[in-house]
Amino acid sequence: MGAKCIMIQGTSSSAGKSVMVAALCRIFAKKGYSVAPFKSQNMSLNSYTTNENREIAMAQVLQAEAAGVEPSHHMNPILLKPKEDFISHVIIHGKPAGDMNFYDYQRKLRKRALKAIKESLDNLREKYDLIIIEGAGSPAEINMRQYDLANMEIAHLADADVILVADIDKGGVFASIAGTFMLLDKKDRERIKGVIINKFRGNLDILMPGIREIEKITKVPVLGVIPYDENLKLPEEDSASLSERKYKNKGKIRIGVLRLPRISNFTDIDPLEYEKDISIKFIEAEDTLHGLDAIIIPGTRNTINDLLFLKENGFHDEISDLKDESLIFGICGGFQMLGKKIIDEARRESQHGSIEGLGLLDCKTEFTGAPKIITQSQGKIIGQGIFQGLKGVQVKGYELHEGTTILGDSRPLILLKRGCGNMPGKKLDGAVEGNIAGTYLHGIFHNLKFRRYFTNILRERKGLEKIPYDIDEFKNNTRFSLDRLAETVEKNINLEFIEKLIESDP
Repeated sequence: MGAKCIMIQGTSSSAGKSVMVAALCRIFAKKGYSVAPFKSQNMSLNSYTTNENREIAMAQVLQAEAAGVEPSHHMNPILLKPKEDFISHVIIHGKPAGDMNFYDYQRKLRKRALKAIKESLDNLREKYDLIIIEGAGSPAEINMRQYDLANMEIAHLADADVILVADIDKGGVFASIAGTFMLLDKKDRERIKGVIINKFRGNLDILMPGIREIEKITKVPVLGVIPYDENLKLPEEDSASLSERKYKNKGKIRIGVLRLPRISNFTDIDPLEYEKDISIKFIEAEDTLHGLDAIIIPGTRNTINDLLFLKENGFHDEISDLKDESLIFGICGGFQMLGKKIIDEARRESQHGSIEGLGLLDCKTEFTGAPKIITQSQGKIIGQGIFQGLKGVQVKGYELHEGTTILGDSRPLILLKRGCGNMPGKKLDGAVEGNIAGTYLHGIFHNLKFRRYFTNILRERKGLEKIPYDIDEFKNNTRFSLDRLAETVEKNINLEFIEKLIESDP
């Protein structure tokens, strides 16, 4: 039968399923179990390239890190990345399967998706002692039950005991728990063995009468109440979290990140938050760019549509006005926008066809219909322009993009040892010209030397003291947050109950 499976489902989106899986992965890995996370179908804007050169959701990467194992595409066999209205980019086993709406996905790919889920689950069960599965949304979405590939259908497939997580911070926690049970049929309901109440602020004694009553109603125990911890900083999964995401904003150096309508991989920005003197703000349509020391154009699910958004909201002119005084940096789609033109004659990227870019870098990008680039990448900084002081410094990241970029007079940023970069076979990535630069490498700011050099340029321009390249506060914080999360969960739940579930016959 293979590994035992435990599944974490939620009463709603953002109930805390992802972090609960990460916590349990950490806890049981430290107890000596060989643990792997699993999410059969994930809809996420933040993704990552594994060592297999396969694309999976960032949440499963974090969970794998918590478990102390290498991320694999088997941990997230189906990834749906929203691209345009009602259209998602479908990824199966880490490779593109096409862009389609929900109806076509269910009609044309459901059997293939379910087969991929079974294959991945079987693969993990052969390699690990324990699989901790994350659900999606809520199992009580009764309009979707017949199409389910993420909740109770997977619990039955894996023969997994389910623990239901409920978010108390938004209110109505007991109604959400009772309502979930009421809307499930008997077979599904019997899978749930316990409930965890998450994000609690307040006096537990006041909550206890409600806990005793909900246990009578559901006939399952409440296994714990997890306190809300505002000090935890872990990667977010989707753009809904951006409304709640608060970067520090008290530094003397102001970095603005354009909040594109179709923003993706915004976790690229997270390491900058741990840089001294830095203040980060997501720039909305009504905001101004003036007064910013640096502007970052992040990745996007649709370069052309988001470029049109920038133009329609006046950002094109503002960015051009600031090109001589502010650092302007583009990542992936943001890099493509900085060029002179985006060529899409076949309308593969959008229905708008070819359009003019921001014109700040002498390059052009063409969508040719070639296979999507999915690869881990590494190389060294060539040392052109403002990055001349980084010449020879090694960097690594990962690529997830379509389109090839041809440079004119702008100089390349990175000489690649591994990866694709601007064009297949050329081993050159990105571009730099004056204060403007861009790269296809997601995770570029996760490289301490690159990040610190970038922010030291800003410090020097502000008359602030440069910071040495010694301590990586971002890496240290991620490690600290995972350990703290695991300790908090272990302290506040009935872990013995969960261990008995695990030790029962699979």
